[in-house]
Amino acid sequence: MVDWIVPHPHGIHVVPADVWVDPGRPVDRALVTHGHADHARGGHAHVLATPETLAIMDARYGAQAGGQPVGPGEVVRMGDVDVRFVPAGHVLGSAQVVLEHKGERVVVSVDYKRAPDPTCLPFEPVPCDIFVSEATFGLPVFLHPPVRGEIDKLLAALRANPDRCVLVGAYALGKAQRVVAELRAAGFDEPVYLHGAMLKLFALYETLGVRLGDVRPVGTFKGDELKGRIVVAPPSASGDRWSRRLPDPITAMASGWMRVRQRAKASGIELPLIISDHADWAELTATVAEVRPGELWVTHGRDDALVHWCEMRQQKARALAMVGREDEDDEMAAAGAA
Repeated sequence: MVDWIVPHPHGIHVVPADVWVDPGRPVDRALVTHGHADHARGGHAHVLATPETLAIMDARYGAQAGGQPVGPGEVVRMGDVDVRFVPAGHVLGSAQVVLEHKGERVVVSVDYKRAPDPTCLPFEPVPCDIFVSEATFGLPVFLHPPVRGEIDKLLAALRANPDRCVLVGAYALGKAQRVVAELRAAGFDEPVYLHGAMLKLFALYETLGVRLGDVRPVGTFKGDELKGRIVVAPPSASGDRWSRRLPDPITAMASGWMRVRQRAKASGIELPLIISDHADWAELTATVAEVRPGELWVTHGRDDALVHWCEMRQQKARALAMVGREDEDDEMAAAGAA
């Protein structure tokens, strides 16, 4: 089939444009899908991405000297390849890279979700010859519930324990902001208290037009003042000395992995919240059926089941041997808590 796009362990090379998609090491020209560290790396000479992703990269790695923002509907010609970005629904600024060359279309979606998210644009399906997808939750057991129900669980725990606080572990980019935005959508307008590691990205979200309401640094408040409050922190913070200042916290974790009860129990999570920024099994399979690619490429995750599902339906599929693709939705594992 398409022979002008070549997967390598450290990235996907678009040969006629001599550009890489989400390269894992510095290159001359990179197309970056979103701001998570396993996709957006510093050191590239020239970076094309959405304006929001470039702003996130600037905040995390310093100013991107060769940064070129690509706006909605804009097509950039690179060699003989037309490049555009369409929303992926993963986190703020996340995009699928649509590549067109000699009548063939490749869509590199990498990380995405189909569930509504008040902090980012929804996924936009694009029919294509090759669809490059993740499979983080690529097993039939993973079916994410509606987020509103998980937020209601959080608020019920808060009301039932007025002398405690709820400490929500959430990844600093995307998940934490989504949890707060979903709380606001549920009518919770009280202050939300943030670990210091969250402050910079929350401020950036506000600058980029995502309104998150009254958020405050937790470090300026004493224990009793945080009774009956919600605190949001990186997953690794719930088990360190920092959390000891909090008034008998109810430990919560916002992650798609909270579907696995044994994992939540082993991690000492009292209130598991199944909130993910990745597509679940039903969304993965429905998306493949919708975009109807000539071939599916799976970059990372539970690829065997998704490839098998495709093959049972006479859909060509293959798993790619990509390296350095860690699941930001599973930061607790990286922190040694799982």
